[in-house]
Amino acid sequence: MTTLPLDGIRVIDFTQVMLGPCCTQVLADYGAEVIKIEKVKIGDLSRWSLGSDPDGLNNPVFCSLNRNKKSLALDLKEPSARKTVQALLETADVVVNNFRPGVMERMGFGYEDLKKINPRLIYAVGTGFGLTGPYQHKGGQDVLAQAVSGVMRRKSDNSHPTSIYATPLADYSAGMHLVQGILLALLQRDKTGEGQQVAVSLYNSMIAMQMQEGTTHLMRQKDLNWGAFPLTGVFETTDGAIVMVGAFKQNPLRDICEALEIEDLSQYPHYKDFDAQMARRPELQAIFRDNFAKNSTAHWIERLEAVDILCAPVRSLPEALRDEQTIINKMILEAGETAAGPIRLIGSPIDMSAAQVSVRFAPPQLGQHNEEILASLSGLQGDAA
Repeated sequence: MTTLPLDGIRVIDFTQVMLGPCCTQVLADYGAEVIKIEKVKIGDLSRWSLGSDPDGLNNPVFCSLNRNKKSLALDLKEPSARKTVQALLETADVVVNNFRPGVMERMGFGYEDLKKINPRLIYAVGTGFGLTGPYQHKGGQDVLAQAVSGVMRRKSDNSHPTSIYATPLADYSAGMHLVQGILLALLQRDKTGEGQQVAVSLYNSMIAMQMQEGTTHLMRQKDLNWGAFPLTGVFETTDGAIVMVGAFKQNPLRDICEALEIEDLSQYPHYKDFDAQMARRPELQAIFRDNFAKNSTAHWIERLEAVDILCAPVRSLPEALRDEQTIINKMILEAGETAAGPIRLIGSPIDMSAAQVSVRFAPPQLGQHNEEILASLSGLQGDAA
């Protein structure tokens, strides 16, 4: 059997929805034993997304973030259930939660409480805005972080109204930052023998995602918008759309014109360099639009790639999932069958030559592992769901 990097690491997972579960799924994928603590009869709120049955395996939102985990359903209002959790925490390497500040403390599971009984514990927290400061108790959610951080306004074309990004950028990036923090803390524990608290927030992750743009503003008081560069854009074709990035070359405008089979615009003074092109971006974009509209996406991809201009077709997610490259990259995993059909999941983007991700456990039913986990705790028989 293949040894995975996190074999032997026990994670107690209080998280739900996305930030926390996408973090703990990475840990689970790479060998950690992840025990998901869920509320009796309710479970992770994502079990109820799309109106699905919380006890079933028909909910793609829940399934997408919870493979390779064990579910322990408890009523944490009951002393016996809290005793069960404390026993697990005494043997854990990592505990993860994404509650608002103060919730874990009120249950007796705050960092200061737990480091007394397990000094080696890595205490990982994902919040909306941080553990301190004026927003610490504000409800956190992906869309709010997009808005408050400035990300939502960073669209390439400011003529369009501000809108929500359809993909949960903040949740996923914060979840991956939390993975990084946990792994760093585990490495430091190997050196010091001591655990520590690791905290990330949706807000900080969105600020960090804008590191180049933010640094440009801090150092030059200028806006940096990669999507608004003069030779970059999305253009309709006769059968779809194409995205082009005219950069990283000495004279990309000349090469674009060659691909479009039009005169070399770079020979004119008003298009001679980046600043001149930026000043006349609307004119250039209109020229590109008019020409791309004359032929197919495949035609323009071939023409642009022939002169080494970066480009790609603009596709839907279903189209991307059918792509041969997606299959070769092992980005679709099979996790068994339910009455509603096969469980097909998005795989890990990390490709390790000596540690391949697989589905060891399908996404669990609520409380599926109660008996197994409770039996492993000598002398404890907590409340089963």
